[in-house]
Amino acid sequence: MGKWTRRGFVTAGVIAGGGFIVGVAIRPGNRTIELSSLVAADDEMLVNSWVKIGADNRVTAIIPHCEMGQGAHTSLTQMLADEMDADWALVSMMEAPAKAEYANYPLARGFLGGFDVPAVLSPTVNGIFLQATQVMNLQITGGSASVRATGVYGMRVAGAAAREMLLTAAADAWQVPKAELTARDSMIVHEASKRSEPYATFASAAGRLTPPAEPPRKRMEDFKFMGKSMPRFDIPAKVDGSARFGIDAEVPGMKYASIVRTPVFGGEIVSLDDRGARDMAGVRDVIDLGNAVAVIADGYWQAQQALAKVGIEWDTKGNDAATTETIFQQFGADLDSATEREAWQADRELGDVSTAFAEADQIIEAEYRVPYLAHAPMEPLNATAWVRDGICEVWTSCQNPLGFRAEIAAALDVDDETVIVHNAYLGGGFGRRAQGDYAVQAARLSAAAGMPVKLIWSREEDIRQDNYRPAVMSRFRAALDTTGRVLAWQNQYVDKHEPAEAPLIPYAIDNQLIRYTDSPTHVPFGPWRSVDHSQHGFFTESFADEVAVAAGQDGYRFRRDLLKDLPRERAVLDLAAEKSGWGASLPDGRGRGISLQYSFGTLVAQVVDVTVSDGDVRVDRVVCAVDPGFAVSPDALVAQMESGIIYGLTAALYGEIYIDNGAVAQSNFHDYQMLRMAESPAIETYIINSGAPWGGAGEPGTPGIAPALANAIFDATGTRIRRLPVKNYDLQFRIHEPEEVV
Repeated sequence: MGKWTRRGFVTAGVIAGGGFIVGVAIRPGNRTIELSSLVAADDEMLVNSWVKIGADNRVTAIIPHCEMGQGAHTSLTQMLADEMDADWALVSMMEAPAKAEYANYPLARGFLGGFDVPAVLSPTVNGIFLQATQVMNLQITGGSASVRATGVYGMRVAGAAAREMLLTAAADAWQVPKAELTARDSMIVHEASKRSEPYATFASAAGRLTPPAEPPRKRMEDFKFMGKSMPRFDIPAKVDGSARFGIDAEVPGMKYASIVRTPVFGGEIVSLDDRGARDMAGVRDVIDLGNAVAVIADGYWQAQQALAKVGIEWDTKGNDAATTETIFQQFGADLDSATEREAWQADRELGDVSTAFAEADQIIEAEYRVPYLAHAPMEPLNATAWVRDGICEVWTSCQNPLGFRAEIAAALDVDDETVIVHNAYLGGGFGRRAQGDYAVQAARLSAAAGMPVKLIWSREEDIRQDNYRPAVMSRFRAALDTTGRVLAWQNQYVDKHEPAEAPLIPYAIDNQLIRYTDSPTHVPFGPWRSVDHSQHGFFTESFADEVAVAAGQDGYRFRRDLLKDLPRERAVLDLAAEKSGWGASLPDGRGRGISLQYSFGTLVAQVVDVTVSDGDVRVDRVVCAVDPGFAVSPDALVAQMESGIIYGLTAALYGEIYIDNGAVAQSNFHDYQMLRMAESPAIETYIINSGAPWGGAGEPGTPGIAPALANAIFDATGTRIRRLPVKNYDLQFRIHEPEEVV
């Protein structure tokens, strides 16, 4: 889908037999038959939209996002149902199919600023976004964007538009003024005549109407479902075991595949000897994919055992000398070179940094590093594919079904429309399941073998063939005057990715220079939970603590004073400090650290309590204050804060992908350690509904936990953690001398 057409900007309605579908401002032609076959039952017809009503009066929200434990299916449905004034007992959801008609244009609109447009222009603007997202195959779940983009610009608008259309249709049918009608609990009510009918009565007539581009939406005080913790759609099946994940796919006659890719990234196969594998019982085929070898067998264990028998000679393309040490040496050399040549790209330039440093009474300098990190989802990467009769059908769990469809089609050199992607629950994503390499492999194997194939990556393959969170080096300088006031802040780092604002600080420092230079390596990288915020959150909030100590100030008060013009940030910081008991004295061997982070539209302050004993660190407690603007589902927000904290603690304490001879040294959970339940701290989360524009929840809990942990360790031991993970430090506690807080 790449052609821009005038029809993409035309609005229209559609009649449905016993039901109707609302398209929000977008009407790229009348596609009733085409779309009905995708998502509608016999009594439903629809055109490019997010809500349908059945003859049984059931409202179904069509959600263009996957469910990987974050609760998006429920939260987005809440938003639609609330604006529609539906009866929650009659509300269902379905995940949108991987079709261009369900490209997620509200997501694009949200990412590009979520700007308001005049109602008369809204159809055109939305039409542009729809066709753009179709070209980009955008149906992704990521960037903590489900609620703040799809929810705000898609689900709420769709629900409100449906309500208005139903009221208009009922007013026409009953010949009464629309203003006399009320929509509530999936019923249209006329109080004057005591008449009421279910939404379904007016579905067909409503479907003939042009949806309002900017329907009136509810005020916060009128919300019925938004702001409440509604029962999640995914939980019952996950509890009773009936939930279907990608790995649960079963296709008649399918065989199993195990795969190994070149250990050194970028390498290729020179030769292979598969005789030993082919002689084993149950082995169906051995397939050379150029940079990987797969064995197809009757069972997964047979495939794994046979794969170990294949002799492979790899061409490393000259990357086999790289190690983690040489990579960081490269980073340092590139930073030095950029400084000498003044070959920088700037994120922020404020004031006169050079003069501020020249006039400083004290200069603080520090270099921080973080390693490569794997995603390590608990459900191994997998996909089941069946290429036959001119189509390719794929069963998997992914974060971008429409994007996967395009990747698979390109790999097989077929039209996108011949690829069918069935998406299931994800057993962890964190950005890794936004990349379709494993699904492409499954499709290629099925095409080559002429049979349905379930490909399952081993844990070793997953750890060693990830698209990693990048390793980064970041250097800091700060200038202080004789009173401890911060005159200047300078930061220079390697490799900028996304989001652009990640390295920026909220603090009122007049002179700032934040800049970067590129230093590419052969190690593949990809989005990791909170993307660049996860690195820069650790860097900036750890160095802010260093500056506070150098200035002789308490870390909380230091930050608060530099947030004098940001009351929302101050409120979050104050709440975390209050609930944690900040300033209270601690016994020897214990420490407390704080951080503040703004990411994905949400403010998070965290306070960590640690105990250090005999070199071991125990995280005792985490207090988290979060301002998302508004919490659509408070329980889901709390769960996501807890999840992000645990994920971030795992990385901070243990996470490290080490490169040796060009390849990943780690292979499984014995050497790529996870935080266990017995190590998990008590976590307290406090929510502020400030009324600011709504932010995300899935990622903002992660960036601030590493610096709060590191600052707590410094408080307990006097050792400054500048290189993660913490496990590489030999820590001993010191006599605790807490600074007085006034």
